[in-house]
Amino acid sequence: MNYQIREGNGYKYIDEGQGDTLLLLHGLFGALSNWEAVIEHFKSHYRIVIPMMPIYEMPIREAGCEGLTEFIEGFVTWKGLNDLTVLGNSLGGHVGLIFTLRHPELIKRLVLTGSSGLFENSMGGSYPKRGNYAYIKERVEYTFYRPETATKELIDEVFEITNSIPKAMRIVAIAKSAQRNNMAKDIVNIKVPTLLVWGLNDTITPPQVGYEFNRLISNSELFFIDKCSHAPMMERPERFNEILGEWLEKNPIYLEVV
Repeated sequence: MNYQIREGNGYKYIDEGQGDTLLLLHGLFGALSNWEAVIEHFKSHYRIVIPMMPIYEMPIREAGCEGLTEFIEGFVTWKGLNDLTVLGNSLGGHVGLIFTLRHPELIKRLVLTGSSGLFENSMGGSYPKRGNYAYIKERVEYTFYRPETATKELIDEVFEITNSIPKAMRIVAIAKSAQRNNMAKDIVNIKVPTLLVWGLNDTITPPQVGYEFNRLISNSELFFIDKCSHAPMMERPERFNEILGEWLEKNPIYLEVV
């Protein structure tokens, strides 16, 4: 990835482009590179900000949805961000939901893709097994419609993460936190325009989860992408960007004039 990873105040992040701010949140095994196609497509008209969440380094007692949300709160405050469009994939969507409910004054639009918060199959139904490369390869491939989307580089990265006892402990703690934190009763209070983009072949958060988000969030629109699984912005980037771009134009941010 050719974008500068900036560092400051204990945060690592990408900050590219100018315009309305899109705050992008990655998933449990995600990275800044997950959003590369989104950055490339939208940086000419939007400011793209992507914080690297400390999933593998945060204190074990804080490893969960609440701790990650507090991390994002600190980052947003430090950067002085407002009038945000929050985009979250998988666990990032879950954190985005909590953040939106806590800070409705900062959020203008919400985009969820393969989000947890209602139901998910963690790592395809089981927790990661340390030291078994073939197993990790199969589990990573399980998150994509086309297994070849899971590059060797990605598989090696996940294998390295799961082979570390401290990192694996945090992964399990965060995954359990996400499964316990069902937000069905809370997300009915989300009023901002919300876009739901789901892979029709998602095995982690199946299509029914997208339908349920659409039912519970009153001001939401749901789009499915065929031959696509849990990370549409990686697996079908052109279609994802087309849906997102049209929706952003249809739901512009109107700033209040003081």
